Amino acid sequence: MDYKWVSGPADALCSLWRPRRGKAKAGVKIQTGQRQGEIVVLIKSDSTLLTRCQSLGLTEHGCEGRAVIRFDHSMPAASRCELQLVRKMGSRSSPAAGRHAASSFVGFLLLQWLGLACAQNSSAWRTLSGNAPAIIAKGGFSGMFPDSSVNAYSFVSVSSSNDTILWCDVRLTKDGVGICLPDLKLDNCTDITYYYPDGKRTYLVNGVKTVGWFSVDYDFADLALVSLTQAIYSRTYRFDSQGPILNVSALRSISPLGIWLNIQHDNFYSQHNLSMRSYVLSVTKNVVVNYLSSPELQFLSRIERSFRNTTTKLIFRFLAEGTREPSTNLTYVSLLKNLTYIKAFASGILVPKNYIWPVTNDNYLRPNTSIVADAHSAGLEIYASDFANDNLFSYSYSYDPLAEYLNFIDNGLFSVDGVVSDFPITLSEAVGCFSHLNTNSRDHGKPLIISHNGASGEYADCTDLAYQKAVEDGADVIDCSVQFTKDGTLVCMSNVDLLTITTVTRSPYSSRFSLIPEIKSSAGIFTFNFTWDEINNLKPLISQPESMYGLMRNPRYRKRGAFMRLSDFLKFALDKPLFGVLISIEHAKFMAERLGFDVVESVISSLNDGGYNNTSLQVMIQSPNSSVLEMFKQLTQYKLVYKVDYPIRDADPSSVSDIRTFANAVALSQDSIYSDSNLYITGETGLIPKFHAAGLDVYVYLFQNEFTSQPWDFFSDATVMINTYFVGAGVDGIITDFPGTGRRYKRNTCRNLSEPPNYMLPIQAGGLLSLMTPGSLPPAMAPMPVLSNSNVTEPPLPTPPPPSTAVPSQHGGMAPSLQPTSGCQCVASAYIQLVFICGFYLLM
Repeated sequence: MDYKWVSGPADALCSLWRPRRGKAKAGVKIQTGQRQGEIVVLIKSDSTLLTRCQSLGLTEHGCEGRAVIRFDHSMPAASRCELQLVRKMGSRSSPAAGRHAASSFVGFLLLQWLGLACAQNSSAWRTLSGNAPAIIAKGGFSGMFPDSSVNAYSFVSVSSSNDTILWCDVRLTKDGVGICLPDLKLDNCTDITYYYPDGKRTYLVNGVKTVGWFSVDYDFADLALVSLTQAIYSRTYRFDSQGPILNVSALRSISPLGIWLNIQHDNFYSQHNLSMRSYVLSVTKNVVVNYLSSPELQFLSRIERSFRNTTTKLIFRFLAEGTREPSTNLTYVSLLKNLTYIKAFASGILVPKNYIWPVTNDNYLRPNTSIVADAHSAGLEIYASDFANDNLFSYSYSYDPLAEYLNFIDNGLFSVDGVVSDFPITLSEAVGCFSHLNTNSRDHGKPLIISHNGASGEYADCTDLAYQKAVEDGADVIDCSVQFTKDGTLVCMSNVDLLTITTVTRSPYSSRFSLIPEIKSSAGIFTFNFTWDEINNLKPLISQPESMYGLMRNPRYRKRGAFMRLSDFLKFALDKPLFGVLISIEHAKFMAERLGFDVVESVISSLNDGGYNNTSLQVMIQSPNSSVLEMFKQLTQYKLVYKVDYPIRDADPSSVSDIRTFANAVALSQDSIYSDSNLYITGETGLIPKFHAAGLDVYVYLFQNEFTSQPWDFFSDATVMINTYFVGAGVDGIITDFPGTGRRYKRNTCRNLSEPPNYMLPIQAGGLLSLMTPGSLPPAMAPMPVLSNSNVTEPPLPTPPPPSTAVPSQHGGMAPSLQPTSGCQCVASAYIQLVFICGFYLLM
């Protein structure tokens, strides 16, 4: 008897089964269908989860009016498995016998499931085949090296999954040799203009006059000295002109990985008496080609017969929606309406990613389209393209490329059958280590995920929204940078200067400039010249550390959120699933001497009032001032973190010993662990073993998702960076604007492997530099300083004098009495004020 196995969501089964009684929950039915011998699980749609009946294998039976499967997403990952529904085909038994056999067999399946460990990757994928999505490296590792260069192709095997497919855009030379080049015009991707300065030509390409250097004008031997260059100018140029242009046959010799040939401009080559069809048929006799794609229907239909009963998959490639397919003159988006026709000569389709997840005009994700389901229903695999870690993708991904890949392969609704990426390392991570994670796990082991002003990559610093997001995203520790107000209130704000973190320049208080050299060299508008009520009337501004590169954070919510007092922050954190809270203190000496404010006593008072003398949450105090930590050590049992607020290359033994006397941990900058030159890692400083030997934990700041904030060695991937600092350097915690990225790292399924895959190995310090020619090396940077005992040791904090004009504060200290300067006495001129105001008008 024949059976057809139909896959469905694992969580559905978890809700169907009631182990103690051994039967389905109320409201859920397992019975035979309307057709003889058919088994059907009756479900009710859940609009919140956008449950699709076809994901349960019920598409052909229809879904309307069926009863409910409730998805239980609280199930731990280890309990999830694939629900297998069985439909008996061609049975001629009686309906009664069919019902009995059906219910018995489903009951058997359910019992079998209860005894299985179900973490089977192959059963969890919602691809057409049920296998993991294919990883396709466009032009090799073209996010770092010139597309289709020797370096790009070679680097894939050492940095990505072992089954990665190498993509080659095939161009034909004058003598009919197929070469791998990312662009039809050689001057856009090679140094050909240096060798053939007079080679510029004008040709019609699909009816468009195109000017440049073209492969059809040169024999393959003529191009022997020509090399690939980086075609995307925002990427590094330091690997340009290394190695020759490769032909397709040479591609197989570089690596045993699979090959994807992309064919375009068939008519253009025909005009030059070259046959792309003949070339493809010839090369596939000698080179195993796994995939062959083209955006030209006529070309694929002409070669389809030759590839029947072969292992080569023919893929129709969709270009931009409004672009016209050359052989039909129809737009590509209109061709989506006839996938059945495409199925006649292709086994799959390749579409730009926005066909699947479109974005709004302001670059946020829209709901997904039905194209994946439509393709799978037509029996077509579907592949997605246009992925690059250093691209300006949707704000919904928070500059995290791994999050984008996962949204295409592991979103609970569907999975594409493969992804084409310039950065195959990140796609390898997504498929191999970060899919099907238990998103409910929350261990507080290393590395600790410590927020930086809350989830400040998502919302304005130190606002209620930033803290809520940090907790939701799984931060182990949330932080409050303590500032103080005119009326003595302790507030959580990332800066004592309101200029960059609030809308103060557009408020009635915009003239409250002061020049205070102890705090900053230029004029500012400071918290201690405002009451709490005045600050609370201001709107926050989200931090924009990479705005100079055009990378803006969450613009829809850039002014959202409410500021919080320290007492509000402590109350908020008390009942959350956190490991602890971190309170950061700066300018304590200034507060005491100039403002009569005892910040240490006030913070301790707030913590005691907030119930932190009787809680399991760990209290951490961070400061760049040893005098502050010395006083806390005398008065409390809190964990004390000494922040070295400038990069160092080493630390004298005496300085380490001194820190050990008043602190339990240190916070170091990223480049104090891995030194760099012009954003290329040059080496590891070795500081972490020194501090660990002294019994000090090491936390590293500041981790950001934006690729412009990261050295090139981390491949524009925050996860690669976190992995390197934790596995490679051994840090105990990371301080980050994006706690969600850190939490997901801690959940990855490859962390406990004795031999992790190559894409989860830490980067080799200086590895990229070793691949550069001597003339391409970046200039050496001046050495960073060494931390000495004199940098660490400070005199005790001064006792605050009783200021004559101060008002008693809430917690025993005294309110500040400094007033903003005004008129001719103001050191900050009207011109400086105008510059500040104009700048913030532009940002807002």
